[in-house]
Amino acid sequence: MKRIYLFLLLISFTISAQDSTQIKSQVRHSIDELVDFVKIPNDALNADDIDANLIWLRNKFNDRGFNTSILETENLPLFFAALPMDDTKPTVLFYMHLDGQSVDASKWDQSNPYETVLKSNSEGEWKNEAFEDLDDDINYEWRLFGRSTSDDKGPIVMFLNAIDLLKKDNVAIPFNVKVILDSEEEKSSAPLPNAVKKYRELLKSDFLVINDGPVHASGKPTVIYGCRGITTLSLTTYGPVKPQHSGHYGNYAPNPGFQLAQLLASMKDKEGRVLIPGYYDGIILDDATTVVLKSVADDDKTIAEKLQFKTAEKVGSYYQEALQYPSLNIRGMGSGWIGDQARTIVPAKATAELDLRLVPESDGERLKSLVKKHIEKEGFFITDSVPTQKERMANDKITRVMEGPVTDAFRTDLDNPYGNFLVNTLKEKMKDDVVQIRIMGGTVPIAPFINELKIPAFIVPMVNPDNNQHSPNENLRIGQIAYGIEVFYAILSSKME
Repeated sequence: MKRIYLFLLLISFTISAQDSTQIKSQVRHSIDELVDFVKIPNDALNADDIDANLIWLRNKFNDRGFNTSILETENLPLFFAALPMDDTKPTVLFYMHLDGQSVDASKWDQSNPYETVLKSNSEGEWKNEAFEDLDDDINYEWRLFGRSTSDDKGPIVMFLNAIDLLKKDNVAIPFNVKVILDSEEEKSSAPLPNAVKKYRELLKSDFLVINDGPVHASGKPTVIYGCRGITTLSLTTYGPVKPQHSGHYGNYAPNPGFQLAQLLASMKDKEGRVLIPGYYDGIILDDATTVVLKSVADDDKTIAEKLQFKTAEKVGSYYQEALQYPSLNIRGMGSGWIGDQARTIVPAKATAELDLRLVPESDGERLKSLVKKHIEKEGFFITDSVPTQKERMANDKITRVMEGPVTDAFRTDLDNPYGNFLVNTLKEKMKDDVVQIRIMGGTVPIAPFINELKIPAFIVPMVNPDNNQHSPNENLRIGQIAYGIEVFYAILSSKME
């Protein structure tokens, strides 16, 4: 009987979900829904924006039969939704986020980044198209431009429309389905660890699926088993208490820009490897892991040509290997004035903003401590505030160090049965090999779920690799909407063996 049920379910899925007309109809509906959703600003720094998005989400999920809750935290609330529960079924928890990066409208090729624009591309030039032209047919290569079309409102809308299709096809979902939507992902999700602990019973699940970020550059179906964490350091060096005329005091007053440059240069060798003792401790890549890393169809030459640099750094011998190690990155620097505003002065201070991407073997607090010890060994007095006159007169070199919070990395074993289920489901449905990535370079704040709920987690990305997330002209390829609907449909209609 069980085999008959599975056979009938497979027939239903094959006939229904692979009906291109039905999919295109659902994609068309998704576009309208996404345009409506994107219209609501969602700047993570604006609490009023988040409230308006929560109202929209509650209405949309309620319409699909979900029970919904707004989960209060120490800062902005989370959104939670669940279909009616059945204790005989395993439970899948989906994580996405509703907030978005801030926008600088002057950098966009449209007047309002929250008003979605439809565009086609011909010979490298983008051309505006009318939404009415999508009624008869849909060109999957056209794109929707607007803030959060891809990161991360697009996947939320794909999920909702996959639920619509499952209902139309009368598919019995073999899982309990829960959804948690973060409202502060773009600013490190600081309330999340305490919130997951507080709502532990509500979030209790067997495995977690994160739908954020782009598929592999090849465009193939992608399952990612982990992501790097992140923490930050702000380093400021000091010269004269106020900027001084470089004619009068150049060669005499210490220049904080040179001090900072020398300090930063001491942290890495000429090929990009961190020189701070212990920074890479604990990382071992065995033969089995190396096989998985090399199975990802990256082309280092293509990456270099796309980013326009000649030679990559040597932390790893190829791209995927480099991601297995913690990074030390200068994300911004400043001292005095530059460009048309440049002045002939010895600056009063110089600042470098660092981010440290973490892997599971590296603890963020430990790495920050190693960096600070290195700064001290380079002869700097460290303070966490603006130095006093007494401190200035007692120390030749001073660095103010400001520390950011730590978001931990996570990584699920490559042989996890839920991971195997996802890979096999995508491979069967999409009729293509699945790219399996051990750990991705970016950061999603998932560690609290793993640590508190004790469940495996996987990233199943939906959007196009060239979506410009976080940047001007963020966009979503329409074909990715169809892809996302089909992937959600496949996962939610397939039983684990």
